Amino acid sequence: MTESQNVFDDLAAEGDDVDRLVADLAPSRWSTPTPAPGWTIFDQIAHLTFIFRLAGTAASDPEGFQHLVAGAQDDFNGAVNAALADYRDDSPQELLARWRAERAAAVKALAAVPADQTVPWLVRPLPAAVLACAGIMELFGHGQDIADALRVPRRPTDRLRHLVLFTVLVRDFGYQARGLTPPEQEFRFEITAPSGESWEYGPADSDQRITGSAMDLCLLATRRRHRADLDLVATGAEADRWLDIAQAYRGPAGPGRTPGQFADLPR
Repeated sequence: MTESQNVFDDLAAEGDDVDRLVADLAPSRWSTPTPAPGWTIFDQIAHLTFIFRLAGTAASDPEGFQHLVAGAQDDFNGAVNAALADYRDDSPQELLARWRAERAAAVKALAAVPADQTVPWLVRPLPAAVLACAGIMELFGHGQDIADALRVPRRPTDRLRHLVLFTVLVRDFGYQARGLTPPEQEFRFEITAPSGESWEYGPADSDQRITGSAMDLCLLATRRRHRADLDLVATGAEADRWLDIAQAYRGPAGPGRTPGQFADLPR
């Protein structure tokens, strides 16, 4: 699924990019609200710390992972929010150190899993490379929240290919989150990379087609921008409906973002 790229190296690099957003922040700025209702920059990094802790434990200690997520399968969002309490008493520098340690440990543990093996995860076991792609999705989405809070633009790279392909593979999550039946027909995705390269997935003769930039597809799939603010084109009624409900994560979709919400921000 990761084609010729090393997804583990790219996971580490994406983490470094998010790290640079917060590394030099004054302590007072960690309490800056982000577009995620009720979440500050501190909360965003705490969430990522917990997610990387889960991934690293899943890859290195499957039994410990089961203990860590006991009960989370029934209410993962509740478990994630509850986990933030574990970091409430940290200073920003303490949290930053914890996040860096958990991130490094997770990347190392995932990269060490043999390609023919899976690691436990919340719904079903996954190959480590797929879990790394999910980690890139988490970094992209929560990193965007932080960038928006700080009013700074992000510079996309072709590392987004992992998230684009992950979005294609989990196309049905948006339907499932809303109790809808996913269509049997495959979509055609024709996506332009930040480098200008063309990434194409799905049958070439499909009459349900999504075209646009990788950055915009990733913003849509992580629900960090409303489709009205993105340069994505749907051909076919089902593809058009998908642009309204797309999400690259399981569970409730949340309110998403509103049209024009970030019109005054640099991009």
